[in-house]
Amino acid sequence: QVQLVESGGGLVRPGGSLRLSCVASGSIYSINDMGWYRQAPGKQRDMVATITSGGSTNYEDSVKGRFTISRDNAKNTVYLQMNSLKPEDTAVYYCNAEITVRTVTITNWGQGTQVTVSS
Repeated sequence: QVQLVESGGGLVRPGGSLRLSCVASGSIYSINDMGWYRQAPGKQRDMVATITSGGSTNYEDSVKGRFTISRDNAKNTVYLQMNSLKPEDTAVYYCNAEITVRTVTITNWGQGTQVTVSS
């Protein structure tokens, strides 16, 4: 009933920038918190940044000052602007959203988009 689709990943050189987008679609009543997580090979999936429906944000320490999360509630979309990228930012990035369908709230995940930072 609900789908999250990410886009914007790719290969970038150290110091470069990328902008990830994630669009939620389906029978959506409301969207609460949205966020971005990442998983590097052989590692667990970790939180990168989250944003509430009111716009309050939270960041993992290593991305503070370099990444910016934002959302467009009218478009059911969350963004992650990533600047000053480092090789250690290489991972699959997943979109996450708490979505209410009728009276049920479920945490949804996108399929992931690969970000590779390499020279």
